[in-house]
Amino acid sequence: MILKFDLIQKFRGLHHNSSPNARLNLIMKLGSSSQITVTLLTPDNWLRLKNIRLRALVENPEAFGPTYDEESKLNEQGWRDRFKKEDYLIGSIGNEDVGTMYIEVLKGDHGATCWIGGCWTDPKYRGFGVMKSIFEFIDLHSKEKGWQRQGLGVWVHNQGAIKAYESIGFSVAGEKMASTSRPGSYFQHMVRDSEFN
Repeated sequence: MILKFDLIQKFRGLHHNSSPNARLNLIMKLGSSSQITVTLLTPDNWLRLKNIRLRALVENPEAFGPTYDEESKLNEQGWRDRFKKEDYLIGSIGNEDVGTMYIEVLKGDHGATCWIGGCWTDPKYRGFGVMKSIFEFIDLHSKEKGWQRQGLGVWVHNQGAIKAYESIGFSVAGEKMASTSRPGSYFQHMVRDSEFN
């Protein structure tokens, strides 16, 4: 399943720490790419999932519970097995995968019908609407897939992610909770209802 969305504010998202030359190169690269493609992966796309997931763990290890060392040891069957209980979405610009997340259908906290995890956008493409496009895909398929009310957990110190989730309709649910995988760290649940419930 693939959907395409127009790029949103493509120049606003240029990484603020990028050099002027890096920003110019990115603008030139995006000049011919006017769409974000969102793809629902299948187990045969396991290598694509592995590549973007490991990039995310290298680039932003602080945003995830699992580590690069743990996940880089998975073999092909280990990656394929993930599809047994989770759906994986990837956002791409041109031929480059630049954003990802997984969705697990379940009866979750705060009335969630599914749980979102592993959300990541390549820092060079933040602000381009990649996550917004992925959530538009979720909205369009919410009834058939059981994605009507999404829940997620976010580290409380990750204020950038919290603001990004709020901008696409998530709200804080419940109190912050202590992490069992990272002693001394806290996470917060957030929920969002699909627009097409």
